[in-house]
Order: sequence, then structure tokens, then C-alpha cells
Amino acid sequence: MLQSPPLKVMVVEDQALLAMEIEYVLRELGHDVVGCATDFPSAEALAATAAPEVALVDLNLHDGPSGPRIADTLHDRQGVAVIFLTANPEEVPAGLDGAVALMLKPFEPETLAEAVAFAGRYRREGRLDNPPVKLRVAPRLRNAAVRPG
Repeated sequence: MLQSPPLKVMVVEDQALLAMEIEYVLRELGHDVVGCATDFPSAEALAATAAPEVALVDLNLHDGPSGPRIADTLHDRQGVAVIFLTANPEEVPAGLDGAVALMLKPFEPETLAEAVAFAGRYRREGRLDNPPVKLRVAPRLRNAAVRPG
């Protein structure tokens, strides 16, 4: 059922049922879910030990709007390809700094599969071609064809 090479994926989501659903879908797709975090400190600790390639990060966690801070940390320190998750598109940071793209909640398993495959391709090959229709690519990356830092 895997649509892309297996990836090490981290989930940062404070809604337990949604986090479990995301984890289930990712495992069904053949990915290695390295863990789930619910706030900045647990995300930072998990990333330090698990070395994820891709992270799905909710913008607003129970510790506040820490998603962008988590994305910056993951991207800058480890080159993780981050996809923001949100149910509130009006609260999205303009440039999606630290993230590759944004995905709106709720989403279908197919959308999740396409988004993770896209982020993995960006992480591994620096490719941004053919983004999934339901994924909003970060404006700073739209015209870039460079490998991630």
C-alpha cells in the first residue's frame, strides 16, 4: 500500500484521536512513525532522539501557537520536512516559515498519503514538482528548486 519510499515520520498533534488516526494511516502506508508529541518540549525531545525525515505539525497546540517554533527547530537543526496541519486557515503564518506546506483539517487518508510522499520527495531529492491539489506549498519554496537545508 506504500505510495512512496518508507519515511521516518513524527506527528505533533494534541488531539489524541486525530494523532492516533494519523499514526494508523501512516503505518498502513508502510511508514515508520517515530512517535507523537503534544507540545514544544516533547516535540523537541522526540526529534532529538528519533531523527525524523518528515513531521506533521499542528499549528496550535495546547501550549499555544507553538507549531511554527517547532517547525523552525526541526527544519533548522535536522532538515526535517514539515507539513503544518490546521483547521483554522486564517491563522496560518504568511510564509509558512519552517514548513514545506500546509494541509487543512479534516483530511482524507489519500490526502495524507500524498502530502507525506510530497514532503519525503522534497526532503530526499529537493523536488517540489507535482504538489498534491489539497496541499498549500510554502510561498518561499514555490519557485525554488534547491535541496532543503
